[in-house]
Amino acid sequence: MFNPQHAVYVGSFDPLTLGHLDIIRRGARIFPELTVGIGINPEKSPLFSSTERLELIREVVADLDNVEVECFSGLAVDFVKQCQGGVMLRGVRTLSDIESEFTMTLANHTLEPEIETVFLMASEKYTHVSSSLIKQIAQIGREAAAGKLEQFVPHPVIAPLIAKYRKTDSSQ
Repeated sequence: MFNPQHAVYVGSFDPLTLGHLDIIRRGARIFPELTVGIGINPEKSPLFSSTERLELIREVVADLDNVEVECFSGLAVDFVKQCQGGVMLRGVRTLSDIESEFTMTLANHTLEPEIETVFLMASEKYTHVSSSLIKQIAQIGREAAAGKLEQFVPHPVIAPLIAKYRKTDSSQ
């Protein structure tokens, strides 16, 4: 039922960062099959819709033949099970990430003992990168943000990200 050669990497990816992409690419080298699961939380108001995130991530990973991208709602461990994955792939940047991921891993293992969690440490150049930092740069940096953002997000994400804040500015 569970395939230990199939890893599933879940997150909100709002927006996808170079740190996320680094974990995806490294995971795709390790596992013959990798599914990226975009979590949909109806209680949150993401910057990008689930459809926008799906399209952007699919564009960015189009060169990776063993990676597919899907949206899901509900528990991540249930999504991994639905995908028939045997491994939940997680990226960690800091000690606080490790602490929260450890707690989540214990809960997931209680819910589904056959699914293992594999952690990849963030590459040093991405340990400080977060979606909230990127949103702040895009919002405050405005037109000058494009050149700054290429250090943090894949190129296809830059224009849609800046456009989101242009819409916000023009509606005020």
